Amino acid sequence: MRIARPLRFRCSSVHSPLSPAALMAGLVSGQQHRVVCQGTNRERTVELLEGHFRGHLKRSQRPSGTWDDHVMTSRLESAMLRARIDSAALSAIVGVDVKTVSRWLGGRVPHRRTRIRIAEVLQETEETLWPAARPDLLSGAPATAEVVGAYAHRADIPTELWVSLLHSATERIDIIGYAYPFVLELLPDAAAVIAAKCHSGCEVRLGFADPDCAHVMERDSLEQMGGTLPGRIRNALSMLGPLADTPGCTVGLHSAHIYNSVFRFDSEMIVTPYLFRARGYQHAALHLRRLSQHGIFESFADQFEQIWGAITPYPTREVSDECTA
Repeated sequence: MRIARPLRFRCSSVHSPLSPAALMAGLVSGQQHRVVCQGTNRERTVELLEGHFRGHLKRSQRPSGTWDDHVMTSRLESAMLRARIDSAALSAIVGVDVKTVSRWLGGRVPHRRTRIRIAEVLQETEETLWPAARPDLLSGAPATAEVVGAYAHRADIPTELWVSLLHSATERIDIIGYAYPFVLELLPDAAAVIAAKCHSGCEVRLGFADPDCAHVMERDSLEQMGGTLPGRIRNALSMLGPLADTPGCTVGLHSAHIYNSVFRFDSEMIVTPYLFRARGYQHAALHLRRLSQHGIFESFADQFEQIWGAITPYPTREVSDECTA
């Protein structure tokens, strides 16, 4: 028997009719419903409902880390509501018909280029709207996509890359290590360049090892530097003169036993894992670009924050005085 109108259900907790998929989403989320069928063929109604339940059970057997269609549908629909964009408006902006948008709301995943465009329109991220389409961004996923390059030694990193990262940073520069004077020697006016970025709104945090802490001499001995590490740190600090009293720039000293240096420039980062008895320029290096909150980039960014939380502020005014003395 043919159904005279689209199948809808009325529930005790919802005033407007629901489609089978919407009802299923509500039941899955834990809502309690008393369902009243509104159709001329009750046997067909029960059959369709059972089909939606079977579909959910199949999806629930997927491996851990995957996402059900109703979750993605809910995210897209919620984003459209927040942006006050309906199906007709979204279809016109993206360049598809309204039926295609309805299919997306029903669980179909758009093509990659379309997903990016929709995310821009709704001011969301692709992984927020369609997490299943970006399994590489899920917790526990391989993080190799974030590795832009790997170098056997820090000295192998092209100077052009360092300079490019420094110049392109507009929001954040975070550096922590022992001395790293080479960063301040990349340009004749590196400190002035950093100061100009601070004036433009870039937040800069520079963490050096405390030259007077006992751990620095331990590190000096490990790297066989002949007692020169404290002096190298003080030399690097003296090169920060133009940053004196610059709003947005914070210099700090740490006494932590760190096992790698971190050089962050916005969403890109150079990390140098320390090798036993090797000097700074001999350590291996990774060039990372942030793609996920669960990736390797975020692991090193979190390490920076933990060390930075225990630093002792180093007045840049003293740096300026030392520079001019």
